[in-house]
Amino acid sequence: MHRRWDLPRWVAGYGHGMEHAGGRRVGMRVGDDTAAMRFALAEAEAAASHGDVPVGAVVVRDGVVIAARHNERELTGDPTAHAEVLAIRDAAAVVGHWRLGACTLYATLEPCVMCAGALVNARIGALVYGAPDPKAGAVASLYRICSDTRLNHRPPVTAGLLGAEAGVLLREFFAARRAAIHEDPG
Repeated sequence: MHRRWDLPRWVAGYGHGMEHAGGRRVGMRVGDDTAAMRFALAEAEAAASHGDVPVGAVVVRDGVVIAARHNERELTGDPTAHAEVLAIRDAAAVVGHWRLGACTLYATLEPCVMCAGALVNARIGALVYGAPDPKAGAVASLYRICSDTRLNHRPPVTAGLLGAEAGVLLREFFAARRAAIHEDPG
């Protein structure tokens, strides 16, 4: 008997959110951390296309993307619809349980308090993020949730991977938003 995660094609067509990042399907093999982060950056661009802050997240297990999501707060009206939380939910559904110790989450922006807490609670195997978030970052900037010794899980963290590219996406998004406000103050 095969479990869902034993087969390389277990992800294709599975549930909500399985086709993202410009039509690329979840289930794609990624060769290294940089390739996974590039996939997350494509997710971030998708968020901006519907007015959400451009943050993307992918979850990789055994070199295969099992979840890929982007921020959907504006799209859905759900305050918890951060890329990381959505990707964790999808990954847990694919794996079949809430423990994601064999997975790495790649996020374009340093996770906030909610997302960092979700990573700890999911027992994520590792976190790799791009740009720091000096206003809301809960991994290194404002708080250190993922390394807090009082918590029962502390995933290894790699910071700054393609952070400059992620930062450009964010700066361009907010510059365009400010320009739109100045053009139509009403």
